Amino acid sequence: MKESILRRIEDLKNEIIESSKKFISINSVNPRAGGPGEKEAAEWLESLMKTWRFDEIKRYDAPDDAVEEGYRPNIVCIYKGSEPKRTIWFITHMDKVPAGDISLWETDPFEPVEKDGKIYGRGSEDNGASLISTIFAIKSLMDLKIKPKDNIAIALVSDEETGSEYGIKYLLKQGLFKEGDWFYVPDAGESDGSFIEIAEKSIIWLKITTFGKQGHASMPDISINAHRAGMDFALAADKYVHENYNLKDDLFNFPYSSFEPTKKITNVENINTIPGTDVVYFDGRILPNYDVEEIIENLRTLSKEYEKKWNVKIKIEAEHFEKATKPTPKDHPAVNKLIESIQELRRIDVKVGGIGGGTCAAIVRAAGFPAVVWSTIDGTAHQPNEYVKIANLINDTNVFAYLMSKL
Repeated sequence: MKESILRRIEDLKNEIIESSKKFISINSVNPRAGGPGEKEAAEWLESLMKTWRFDEIKRYDAPDDAVEEGYRPNIVCIYKGSEPKRTIWFITHMDKVPAGDISLWETDPFEPVEKDGKIYGRGSEDNGASLISTIFAIKSLMDLKIKPKDNIAIALVSDEETGSEYGIKYLLKQGLFKEGDWFYVPDAGESDGSFIEIAEKSIIWLKITTFGKQGHASMPDISINAHRAGMDFALAADKYVHENYNLKDDLFNFPYSSFEPTKKITNVENINTIPGTDVVYFDGRILPNYDVEEIIENLRTLSKEYEKKWNVKIKIEAEHFEKATKPTPKDHPAVNKLIESIQELRRIDVKVGGIGGGTCAAIVRAAGFPAVVWSTIDGTAHQPNEYVKIANLINDTNVFAYLMSKL
């Protein structure tokens, strides 16, 4: 059976590559990051998969007034097993992050370019590679009329990049997932395919707004520079978290908590105005040992000192946070079957551990389900000149198909 699966995927190779390029060409940037959303990508994917042999394809549109059409699409496709005891889910996401600074790209982010064994474009790795790999993995089984024992389900979700309220969280509310189900989330990994993720850190996205008094740059005596005060507090917050939450946990590929200043909002448009408001964001990935709500409260306490120091007001808001949940057990059958499939096809040693967080796996774990994360990636997600190696695209399709055949 293994050889027939590998031959079928080799026959599908050109279609897999062209489908990857098609996904890249669609601008499905998350609307909360300034994009049009997932509608066009969903419509293309749904029309493609309706020509295949799924037993059921259904859309679950989450209402959202942030997009013109008023909804965010989620697609669920089920291939029924021969003796199903559970449904085993493969979750990938259709939304992308913005291209960022276009001047840093060597090609148009939404015009896929194949070069030197790679396909370049926004969403090529995150999460287009795994999305294409998983759907063509199950197609290869359907083409060969191979029926796994358990149901295999594909969920293509929206909104993963900004919190998943309109994606996997919406599907959870629909009651689709049942006790005993497993989840594979191909949205992280290593360049050699040797890493399986079973745990994620807590996430906090903080918005820190400093309020001073705007004025002419030549008159600092009658103004209060929110930018200076905001920078001072941001540095203090950065130092506070790193000094007070510094445990090490070798389960994770970066074994410490991280707390990074990221997004900066424009405060004034002209050089000769003292800003009256300043806004900076932090992205924190915190080890499960710590309570993220406690961190936020401690930073609010710290901010009082800087309010007095600069005669400003500082507002700290949690834009988003996910509390870390219990890891998926290392010896869970979902982990073991994936390890077996990787080792048999790749002949490599596999290690199991945790990552900084941010995948749909953390969300389904919080709901009580075992979830496993794996793919082969070079780590170009969110970067300019993002790419997927064609070899990884095909090899991952092989692993997913072989894994599905044994479930």
